[in-house]
Amino acid sequence: MFEFLDYSFFRYALAGVVLIAISAAMIGTYIITRRMVAISGGVTHACFGGLGLGYFLGINPVIMAGVFAILSSVGVEWMSSRLRLREDSVIAVVWAIGMAIGVVFVFMTPGYVPELNSFLFGNILTITPADIVAFAVFTLVLTVFFIFNYDRIVICAFDRDFASVIHLPVRFINYTMTVLTAICIVLTIRLVGVMLLMSMLSLPMMTAEVFFKRFKPMMIASVGVSLVCSVAGLFIGTLVDVPCSAIIVIIMACVFIVAKISSTVLITRRRG
Repeated sequence: MFEFLDYSFFRYALAGVVLIAISAAMIGTYIITRRMVAISGGVTHACFGGLGLGYFLGINPVIMAGVFAILSSVGVEWMSSRLRLREDSVIAVVWAIGMAIGVVFVFMTPGYVPELNSFLFGNILTITPADIVAFAVFTLVLTVFFIFNYDRIVICAFDRDFASVIHLPVRFINYTMTVLTAICIVLTIRLVGVMLLMSMLSLPMMTAEVFFKRFKPMMIASVGVSLVCSVAGLFIGTLVDVPCSAIIVIIMACVFIVAKISSTVLITRRRG
C-alpha cells in the first residue's frame, strides 16, 4: 500500500487531504455550534453558479466559484441579521439560485465541459502543488484567526445576543467566519466535489459531539476524526481504484454510527 508514496501525485493528494481535513474540521465545528450546517450546502451549490459562469465567460471557474461563494455567504449573513429573515429560508433560496444559474450557463457553454465532473464528484488525485500552497496558506490564516479570537468565536457561535450585550465585535467575527467558510468550501470543491462537501464539513464534528460538548475538545476531536478518516479513505480508495472522496465520506459515516452506538450502549449500562 505504501508504494503509492513513490508517486508525486499521491504525495500531493496526501498533503492536500491533510490540510483540508484540518481546516474543514475547524470550520465545521463553528457551523455545527451555530446550527448552520445547511450553509455549507447552500454555499456549495451556489458555487455551481460561479463554475457555470466561469466556463461560459472563459474565466477560471474556481475564481468565479470563489466570488459566488463569498457573495452568497455574506448575503446569507446580511439578510439573516439585518433583514431578520430566517437563515434556513435564505440558504434555501441561495442554494436554488446558484444551481439554476450554473445549469443555465453550463447549458449555454459551447461544447462539452470536461472538468465539470471533478467539481461535482471530486478528484483528490488531481491536486497540484499550487493547490497545496493555497490550502496551506488558508489553513495558516484560519489557525491564526482562531488563536487570536478563540474566546470571541466561541461566544458568538453559542450566543450572539449575549455577545452583543457584552460589546463583542459580533458582526466582525460572524462575517469573517462566514467568508472563511466560503473560501474553505471553494478550496475543497476539487478535493471532494460539490455533492460530498457537506458531509466532510459535518460528519467529523457530529462524531466529536457525541463525546464532547465543549468547543475546544470538540474541535480537537473533530480534527483527529477528519484526519484519520481522510487519510484512510485516500489510501483505501487508491488501493481499490474507486473515488477517494466517496470512500472518505463512507468511512466518516461509519465512524459516526459506531461512535453513536457506543455512546448509547455506555449510557445504557451506566443507567442500568
